Order: sequence, then C-alpha cells, then structure tokens
Amino acid sequence: MREGIHAGRAVYAAAPVVAALAHIGPAATWLPELRRRRFPGLAGQGRPDHVALTFDDGPDPRSTPHFLDALDALGVRATFFVLGENVVRHPVPARELARRGHELAVHGWTHDRPWLPAPARDVRRLLRAAHAVGEVAGRAPRWYRPPYGILTSGRWAAARRAGLRPVLWTAWGKDWQEDATPASVHATVAADLRGGGTVLLHDTDHACAPDSWRTTLAALPDIVGDCRRAGLTVGPLGEHGVAGADGVA
Repeated sequence: MREGIHAGRAVYAAAPVVAALAHIGPAATWLPELRRRRFPGLAGQGRPDHVALTFDDGPDPRSTPHFLDALDALGVRATFFVLGENVVRHPVPARELARRGHELAVHGWTHDRPWLPAPARDVRRLLRAAHAVGEVAGRAPRWYRPPYGILTSGRWAAARRAGLRPVLWTAWGKDWQEDATPASVHATVAADLRGGGTVLLHDTDHACAPDSWRTTLAALPDIVGDCRRAGLTVGPLGEHGVAGADGVA
C-alpha cells in the first residue's frame, strides 16, 4: 500500500516536469544545424537559385519606410514578419508594405518569450495577429515566425489553428546587437548564405539595440549584391518554393 502511495506521489511530482518538457521540447528546432539537416522546410530552404529576404518586428513608422525605399531602389521584394500590436498601432506603414508589393507574414501579437505553457492564450493571440495582418494586407497571411524563433508545442498548435506555416531562417545578420556594424551584418549573413536560403534581418529596433535598423539598412545593398553576383534571385517567401511540411510537432 505504501509503495503505491509513494509511486503516486512520484508521478504527481513529475507531472509538471513532463508538461514543461512537452511544452518547450519543439523549441530545439531553434538550433541551426538541427533544422537545416532534419527540417529544411522549417529552416526556409527553397529553390536553389533563389534567396528569401525577410525582416522581423515591424512595422515602424520611423524605420520601415527607409527599407521600403531601399528595396525599391534595389528592385527587390521581401517578406515582412510583423507584430500584430505594431500593425494596429501603425497601420499606415503596414498598408504601405502591401501596396509596394511586399509579403506580410505573422510574427505574433507581441515580442514575448513563451517559457510557460499557455495554449489557449497562444491560439487567441495568434488568431488576433493573423486577422490584423490580413486586414491590412488584403489577404490571409501564410507564414509564421515566432519571436526569437522559439517554437513551443503551444505555438505549433496555434499556428495550425490559424492556418499558418512556421518558417525560421538559414542565415541571419545578428543585426540586433549593440556592437553590430554594416560590415559585421554583411559578413555574418555571407557566412551562411547559400542558394535556397532564407535571410533574417530587422527593419526596426523594436526588440533590438537602439537605432540598430540603420546598421541593417546600410548592409542591405551588399547582401543583395552578394546574392546577385552568385547568380541568385532575391525575393519573398511566397516565391521561394519552400520545402514541404516537416511535421516537427
């Protein structure tokens, strides 16, 4: 009898640990080598002659218009993973993104870290964000990238509920750092830049070092130039031919 009681207590005590592991386990896909090897679709691997250019955290009326002008000058269209709260707060630059031919995707409602399980909240916020993005874009969004690239089981489920496909990245510029320079952002992207890859940059300092967007903006022509010198076209995820669903969760 006592053994049964002790076993029951052990199971009860372990339950929160098991729940936490189930919640955070899928976030291991944040590891670049793991997702490149095992989950190429989640990494954003697409056509070998194409590079998907993506920006996170906007829109921001101070910085996003500068990126729109720079992309126009380069003749490039990109995918912008926007935050629902920013779309509602700044609808004008959000609509301008769509008007200029860029693809809007969902980055969540706020830029938070999902350490504690909250599946109902995840669904509610992601549906709200997807609706806000669809309203300004004029069509339902297709892609989802969670803040910090942290995909919990709850956010996987919320993405399915919202009809969104999670996509992370194969190369980034680490442009959010305070000590980043145009040269460092360019070099960091170039180190992992390959045909079929997806590049992550930021068009705002919403969750980055103050004014870091200026560094990214200055690096942008060299990044696009590298792609073109390698014979690669640059465009949004919608033209990228992302590999089939990976079934991570």
